[in-house]
Amino acid sequence: MSPTDFSHGVHYTPANIARSKVIPVHDLESFGITYIRLQSVDLINNVRYRVIPITYFKKLLSSARPGITVAKAALGLVYLNMAEGFSAIGEYLYVADLDTLRICPHEEGHATVMGYFQEKAPIAGSKVDVDICPRSILRRIEEWINREAASHSIQFLVGIEHEFILLKETSPVPIASNIHNWSRSEALRTGSVESKIMREISDALLGAGVEVQMYLPEAAPGQYEVVTGPLTPLACADAAIFTRETISDIAAKHGLRATFAPRVYMDSCGSSSHVHLSVHSTSSSSEAASPGRLTATEESFLSTLLEHLPSITHLTLPIPASYKRVQDGAWSGGTYVCWGTENREAPIRFTNAHSRTSRNFEMRFVDGTSSPYLALAAIIGAGLEGIKTKAKLMLGDCSYLPSKPDVLNTVSAAQMNEEDRKKLGITKRLPLSWEEARDKFKSDPMMVKLFGEEFVEKYLSVNKVLAEALAQDKDEAAELTRLVEFY
Repeated sequence: MSPTDFSHGVHYTPANIARSKVIPVHDLESFGITYIRLQSVDLINNVRYRVIPITYFKKLLSSARPGITVAKAALGLVYLNMAEGFSAIGEYLYVADLDTLRICPHEEGHATVMGYFQEKAPIAGSKVDVDICPRSILRRIEEWINREAASHSIQFLVGIEHEFILLKETSPVPIASNIHNWSRSEALRTGSVESKIMREISDALLGAGVEVQMYLPEAAPGQYEVVTGPLTPLACADAAIFTRETISDIAAKHGLRATFAPRVYMDSCGSSSHVHLSVHSTSSSSEAASPGRLTATEESFLSTLLEHLPSITHLTLPIPASYKRVQDGAWSGGTYVCWGTENREAPIRFTNAHSRTSRNFEMRFVDGTSSPYLALAAIIGAGLEGIKTKAKLMLGDCSYLPSKPDVLNTVSAAQMNEEDRKKLGITKRLPLSWEEARDKFKSDPMMVKLFGEEFVEKYLSVNKVLAEALAQDKDEAAELTRLVEFY
């Protein structure tokens, strides 16, 4: 290390990231695989799957389009309630993406595979892609990145922190498996059920080729976190679904319920799904990262992301309960549109800022009820627009005093006076409610352009039905039970 280089952390690049262990189809039986879980994720982050014997799966693979038929209504169904814009008429073909085939170490003889929703017959000529398919939306953005790599010289890596609470009971009120403090050893005592669960989760993920960086106890009762390593956007979203399913399955095996609900206990912190995103240059002539300072590309990315943050939150904080977690002073990112170096009271934290090799943006405005496909599509899609237009960043780093940019600030944006906020360009707040987030999302032309009018209309429709379903009990305790049993 040179006297001026204080880089730290693992140096990840698009070239050296750990790739998932994709199983060749012809090797399935040699791994003892007898069943395939063909998994899909709908508009409200429900994971659905069909369990297919390997004998029939191989027959599907020999067909022209290896997939199964699924009612179009599946993307708009909440419990048994159909969202407006969906009906009992019509079917999609859900086609397996064999690049996602991986072993399920926690379920003997099982492997999982993701897929894409497609039209059974082409529309508008030869088009079979479904515009409201979450995986297809993120794939489209990733394909643009790869297609334009030569001119824009950028790639993205994304990692996720998965926070959840282990519950002994969900009704009549949720009861945590244990009580502990943040990162305290008491939460992982040898022989405890929690210690066994966390070890099994980590072993299962590692066995499936998902890099685990660490697991730890978090601050709320029964709360834990699993941190998985960076991948390209679509691979990261796939790994996130696999990770959440692994967490839920192994907890259930031990008689506990894992919930990703945003906030179970109002006298403690909530659960998030922080996204760590790094912007990588693929050009040898691009500017080098300077300690503590953003590159021009990072500034442009951050500029449009911040501009559209109020509308993006409807995808990253998608249910009314999400807004019980995001509050000022609760270490949840706060409610002001801002960014800050190592600032956990800002929705975007610039972390490892002084390291040339491990710097990234932590997106703190994401929780585990959101679809990772839609969340990443919105975050990256907005940032890409800034990179394309070379947008200038107008908001200052709120971790430093407005009048003395080299002096560390000790107060959050919420604690600043209005004059200091204005000096930093902090003039907007995030939506403070689900209703406000909906309004921001549907009225943002960029979101409509990015996702398409059909998606916006149908997402808003099914999201409304979800909110009504989660609130149907008209009783706070019963609503919380329904929430932790749904997510």
